[in-house]
Amino acid sequence: MDSFGAANARFGLGLFKELKKSNDGNVLFSPVGISTAIGMILLGTRGSTAHQLQQVFYSEEEGAGNPRATAEEQEVNEKTEMIHLQLQKVLTEINQPTDGYELNIANRLFGEKTYLFLQKYLDYVEKYYHASLEPVDFVNAADDSRKKINSWVERETHEKVKDQFPAGSLGSSTRLVLVNAVYFRGQWAQGFKKEDTQEEQFWLNKSTSKPVLMMKLCHSFPFASLEDLQAKLLGIPYKNNDLCMFVLLPDAIDGLQKIVDQVSPEQLVEWTNPGHLEERKVSLHLPRFEVENTYNLEEPLGAMGLEDAFSELQADYSGMSASSRLHAQKFLHRSFVAVTEEGTEAAAATGVAFSISAVSGYDSVHCNHPFLFLIRHRESSSVLFFGQFSSP
Repeated sequence: MDSFGAANARFGLGLFKELKKSNDGNVLFSPVGISTAIGMILLGTRGSTAHQLQQVFYSEEEGAGNPRATAEEQEVNEKTEMIHLQLQKVLTEINQPTDGYELNIANRLFGEKTYLFLQKYLDYVEKYYHASLEPVDFVNAADDSRKKINSWVERETHEKVKDQFPAGSLGSSTRLVLVNAVYFRGQWAQGFKKEDTQEEQFWLNKSTSKPVLMMKLCHSFPFASLEDLQAKLLGIPYKNNDLCMFVLLPDAIDGLQKIVDQVSPEQLVEWTNPGHLEERKVSLHLPRFEVENTYNLEEPLGAMGLEDAFSELQADYSGMSASSRLHAQKFLHRSFVAVTEEGTEAAAATGVAFSISAVSGYDSVHCNHPFLFLIRHRESSSVLFFGQFSSP
């Protein structure tokens, strides 16, 4: 089976490409957050629905078992259990307390108080994902329940993700809402000086630019010049070196699409592994920026092969409830990131209802045109956030 890091990178890049099809601007989402939500759903699925969800965690060569396997066979499937054990390990590693930064992933189930969920499913979700079930009254007080869920998400993301479920998105037919929240706040290992930040032009394309506040720093960073891609890759560590932001910058102003088309998940994993990049003196120019995005993920996930999970007729959630009528109704994801001189603050929540001259001797990384970025957790090899900054 893939390592979680490899599967996470493959899923993140695949989802990024799907999201870009309908979004030319900034992109931001949390691959590890969405993967965790899918893992919690997978625990309660059977048959072809489970088979499709497993593809998130497997390479095409490995496959994910027999889609026609019985519910009992799926339940004891060793590969499926390995998925949950890996996610359990990732959540434990990520949620370790540290003095260097704040990083937390939280999961919660909100279930209709009159609906019977299988105790085995609730026990497994608690065991692997540290997620308890909170009874709510969707039947008689759907909007109050919605506000309660949104308050939990807001609290877990330090008020960075608000209104996870908009008005009218949950109703009296809702039986279960599964929520995952990710929050990160970290300081750079080597901070930028605010007095060095100056306004510069950021080029959206060869003919259009917008002013940005450009942070500047000359320092040693993990660096590589990727000649085949005509791009540069730079790692910007946070304090303690447990986390790192990687910036993938094309040489050409309009070179980002070529990178997206050509880069592979395996390359991303290899390049961002500790020790792969060479420490080099770099003159770094990085915009101070914020990105906030909201996605309804049913369509892009469906395009990636997860159609059954959202089909009222095909979905098989018999591992969650004895009722055969349960199906996923919504898969919402909101994310936020702010990059400043001091560091980065980022949050995400997933809800499922049912040209410059270089300083002498320094390599130049001048992020004044569209680039990719990702924030990676070293110990678990997890991609916490994946994004594209293309429009201030």
